Amino acid sequence: MKNPIVIGASWIAAYIVIILFPLLILLLYPPTPSDERSFLLEFSAALGFIGLAMMAMQFALTARINRIEASYGVDLILQFHRYTSIVAFFFILAHPIILFINNPETLQLLNFLTAPWRARAAVIATLALMAIIITSIWRKQLNIPYEPWRIAHGTLAVIIVTFGLGHALGVANYLGLFWKAVIWSGIAIAALWLLVYVRLVKPYFMQKKPYLVEAVIPQRGNVWNLVLRPRGHAGINFQPGQFAWLTLEISPFRMREHPFSFASSAEHSDACGGSSQRIQFGIKALGDFTNTIKDVQPGTKAFLDGPYGVFTTDRYENTAGFVFIAGGIGITPIISMLFTLADRQDERPLLLIYASKTWEDITYREEIEDLKKQLDLTVIHVLKEPPEDWSGERGYIDQEILERYIPKRPATRNYFICAVPKMMDQVERALHELEVPVTHIHMEHYNLV
Repeated sequence: MKNPIVIGASWIAAYIVIILFPLLILLLYPPTPSDERSFLLEFSAALGFIGLAMMAMQFALTARINRIEASYGVDLILQFHRYTSIVAFFFILAHPIILFINNPETLQLLNFLTAPWRARAAVIATLALMAIIITSIWRKQLNIPYEPWRIAHGTLAVIIVTFGLGHALGVANYLGLFWKAVIWSGIAIAALWLLVYVRLVKPYFMQKKPYLVEAVIPQRGNVWNLVLRPRGHAGINFQPGQFAWLTLEISPFRMREHPFSFASSAEHSDACGGSSQRIQFGIKALGDFTNTIKDVQPGTKAFLDGPYGVFTTDRYENTAGFVFIAGGIGITPIISMLFTLADRQDERPLLLIYASKTWEDITYREEIEDLKKQLDLTVIHVLKEPPEDWSGERGYIDQEILERYIPKRPATRNYFICAVPKMMDQVERALHELEVPVTHIHMEHYNLV
């Protein structure tokens, strides 16, 4: 496998080239001699065009393109999407501010009733951008439900790119030449096509491959295994530790989907060793949607978009073994990896350090005990509230506990961490202190919506 750091750096370089390339095109055959336009005016225009190109690229970042996602994972791409949107916002906002400073008379362009249409387009695009930033950063504080927010998010994004491009074409200083206008219009059309693909084309194909709920199995820790079987197709192939976006009961066009990790083996084998296309998701009852999982009836229709994720042991076949560190429901992708390794009769040494609140809260406790009979698996439970006769580890997973159990040569293993963000940050820092190479630490984040 190619070096993931090289692949990741290549995609970042490609992103920078893509957002700067449209600007470089504008420098060919500049409209006026450079001495007729001040530096501030040119700088302002450059910021505006870069900001517009970055906003167009946001459509690609959220389109779940497999080749890109396979280099980083959806969680990191969405984080990058959020941060670059903020950067684009400041670039675009700086564009008119610099104009006003350079020429205060241009402030009259803010008068929506008397301003020319190109200025009105700029005002509309900027207001839409402000709305999309505010509702994205403070969505939960504003109590905006996810589905209406997602619809509004896509609508505002279309407004930003469409009216932003309309403003640039209307000003025409740099887009006066026909071929330049065509290139920039092509960029906008490509961005809008990605939105159409995600919202219409992909749901259409998802609808052609439905699943039916076969069972809902209760687990410890207020977790439920949702068991699905494909209807009329071969099912989905995934790597252990990956996840999919689940739409339950309603049409996939409704955009009410939720990401859940697979909790079953990627080898599609059943308990008797036979072939099975059933898949399972481990879902903890934490919110409005997840609290309803226990009431889902067999026969309910479901749709999947996936698989996604790079949090998988399949990417590290040459490692000498694995260390898994889980907290609570973070065991879900890890149990998928363990089931898969057991089905493949993997002989490498495995270590699971699993933090739970109480002994009764340990999700998949019995399954993990059974896996110890099939794998070279050492399990260390860390309980926050242990019973009185508990002789094992207690409290939280810290550097002291990790140092007691991880291999003396830590670089010989790959480490998979899945838990709440605070625990993952603490464990990551502790592993760095214990000289675990950063390239050997893999984490799964769940803040996707």
